[in-house]
Parts: sequence; structure tokens; C-alpha cells
Amino acid sequence: MAKQVSKLTKRTVDALKPNGKDAVYWDSELTGFGLRVRKSGRKHYVVQTRLNGRLRWFTIGQHGPFTPDDARTEALQILASAKKGIDPATGGATPSAAPATADLSKRFLEEYVATHCKPTTREEYARRIRLYINPAIGTVKVAAVARKDIAKLHHAMRDKPYQANRTLAVLSKMFSLAEVWGWRADGSNPCRHVKVYKERPRERFLSPEETDRLGEVLREVESEMPSAVAAFRLLLLTGCRLSEIQTLRWEYIREDCIELPDAKTGGRAVPLGPEARAVLEAIPRTADSPWVIAGARPGSHLVNLQKPWRLIRKRAGLEDVRIHDLRHSFASRALALGESLTMIGMLLGHTQIKTTARYAHLARDSIQTAAARITGSIGAHLRDDVQETSVCKTGARSDGFGRHERPA
Repeated sequence: MAKQVSKLTKRTVDALKPNGKDAVYWDSELTGFGLRVRKSGRKHYVVQTRLNGRLRWFTIGQHGPFTPDDARTEALQILASAKKGIDPATGGATPSAAPATADLSKRFLEEYVATHCKPTTREEYARRIRLYINPAIGTVKVAAVARKDIAKLHHAMRDKPYQANRTLAVLSKMFSLAEVWGWRADGSNPCRHVKVYKERPRERFLSPEETDRLGEVLREVESEMPSAVAAFRLLLLTGCRLSEIQTLRWEYIREDCIELPDAKTGGRAVPLGPEARAVLEAIPRTADSPWVIAGARPGSHLVNLQKPWRLIRKRAGLEDVRIHDLRHSFASRALALGESLTMIGMLLGHTQIKTTARYAHLARDSIQTAAARITGSIGAHLRDDVQETSVCKTGARSDGFGRHERPA
């Protein structure tokens, strides 16, 4: 039995009751979109349409896990695919030959990431696919992945919101390319409307006293791990990113700067202060290695700086400090010394001022000092010793709070 109802909404769907046999109730606004109510009371959203001349039925999902709005969005995607002659269940291929999400991941890494992304980004994307995406939905057919699948994966990572949001971004790009490659219908990206988690920015940087402790430990372990110690000193003295120092070549070094040909935001020159130049001058050069931070194997650069950093920070009592916080410390010290955000952005290689602005909260000491100067200036007008001499233009004395008394 089939009937037409008004637009399928939560209210209308909840109001539909089983009448002893299966029934389908069609939405009045979207042709082909309906709700099947079983005699058992279970309700499923369905789509009926013609595909290559044949009448086909597609089940979207059960009411409850799917809201009417979610089901309507899925129905639109199914109808759009069918109109183009693409089977929404297989992406145009037979079910057995239809590509799975693991196939999409592989093509994404080989065709898109390898061509358009930097090495560190390639490694990060591959890691997210290996650890999070393929284990969760790798066997699911590309055309069958629904928003609920993406939402479930994202929700499972809720205890690490940063990782969850970056993984969602990778998935979104993958499924956008699936549309370009004809593996899904246009406008069917299942990542749409999955809300990202709020991220709390880290507020960690080294105080002068902590910098003293770090410097002391670096001197103590320098003979044990000279390359790592040189890397950490350069990170703190230049504000560079870890990858920029880790893969630094001698050919990039100039008298007053480091010329990076391919940094995160493109080529840039990193100014060198006297202390940074002294660190570079103390590093021994070998004829068979182009790398400033040499690795254990001849001709290689040091790959793993996390292990020596964990040892150093533990010894210095700085176990909550990450390597990237050395860059934060460079920015916060610059702010404390009165450098503008524009200048700090140039030193850090930022292309947008809003990227640099996030460091402004780090220099709490300088903010507190500025607040003390301002309130001190205003407070001078409110002290007792000023009340006796503060006279308004009319000749009336002020009591320091805006109230005036005319002289007798």
C-alpha cells in the first residue's frame, strides 16, 4: 500500500503508525522519497527511481539513526546519481568490482598527495589513513559510505579532537576527489555537515628560568648527542619549524640568513642573529654530507628528534614541553621585547597576520606590564594627592571621581 503524505518531518514520521501490513508513505515535496512502515512498526526511509530504464528501490536507513533531513539529503544524492545513469549502490560498477574506501585511499595517496603535497604532509596523510580511516571504513564501498559512517568515525576520536578534525579534513578531500573520479555522484560528499570539535590552543612556552634549565641540560648532553643539541638550539634561536631545521642543508646557509627554497609557505629567508650563527659555525662539516643536522649513517640527516628531546626535557624538568613549543617560545620572547605582530610574522614565515595573532596570548608578562602602565596612568588621577590639585575648567575642584565642588 502506498500513500502520499505532507512533507516528511519528524512530527509526521512519528505520527505514522503500523496498520497490520507494510505500507509506504511518499513525501509530497521530493518525488521518489518515502517512508516504509513495516507491520512490526519499524520505519525505513526509501527511494524509488528509474535507473537506465528500470525501476529501482534503494533503502536509505532506519528512522532514528537517520533523521528526515538526513534521509532527504541522501535521497537527493541517490536521485542525482540515477539521473546520470550511475548506480548509487556501486558507483557505476558492478557490486563486486565497485571500489572500496581502501582503494580510494590508495589512489588519493598515489595520484593527489604525491603530486600536490609536501613530504611531511604526505607522511601525515598516510598515517591518518593507516591508523584511523582504513581500519574504520576501508572495506566499505566508496559509493555506500554515508554521513553516519563518517560521523561515527569522527565521534570515536572525540577524546583527541585535533586528530579527529584533521582526519575529517582528509576524508572530505578524499570523497571530493571520488566525485571527480566518478566513484560517487556530484554533491554527495558524506563529510558535509559533520561538525568539527572545538580545539583548545596550547599555551606553552619557556619562561626565562626554564630556558636557563634547558640551556644547562643541552650543555651537559652535548657530547652525547651533538646533532640533536645543535638542532634544538637552532629551533629556539630562529623560530623555525622542526622540518626546516631537520632537513637544513649547508647550501642554504648565508652570512646573515638561512635561505629556505621550499618552506611550508614557500621560499623564505630566516634571519640569523649572532648566537644562531655561532651555533652553525660550531657544527663540523663533512665532505660526504649536505645536511647541517647530520644523522648516524653517513650522508643522512637526523630523522628522529623526538627520542633525544624526551630525554632532554625530562632531565630539565620540562616534560610538558613539545619541540614545537620552542617556536612558540621564540614568538613569545619577541612579543615580550616589544616586537610587533607584523615583524614576528615575518620572522616566523607567516603569510597571514591572523596566523601570527594566535601567539599574542603567550606573552602574559608583557601584557601584565602593559596593563600596569595603563592602569597606573589612569590611577594617578584617582589618588588622594591629586584630588587636592585637580581643578576643572570652571574652577571647581574635583574629588577624583568626576564630581566637582565650586569654591566658596
